[in-house]
Amino acid sequence: MPKSQVRKKKVYTPPSDVRPTATAATGKPSPVWVPILAVSLVVLGIGWLVIYYLSATQYPVASWGYWNLAVGFGAMVASLIVFTRWK
Repeated sequence: MPKSQVRKKKVYTPPSDVRPTATAATGKPSPVWVPILAVSLVVLGIGWLVIYYLSATQYPVASWGYWNLAVGFGAMVASLIVFTRWK
């Protein structure tokens, strides 16, 4: 029995008006301060919480009470926001 012909499909190339450009996809790199600030906020938040728990809620600010947790977690959430700007 003869072998059937194999049909080759044409490779699709999008029209030039909808093709993404190389410069639009990469963008400019972020400044040096962005990752430094993000890592600093993570370290500050974790450090704040560790000091709060190890000092039996006496430090960093005893009068704030449980708001110290909000400060520590707020710093870590702020670092996540800064990390989204990092390219």
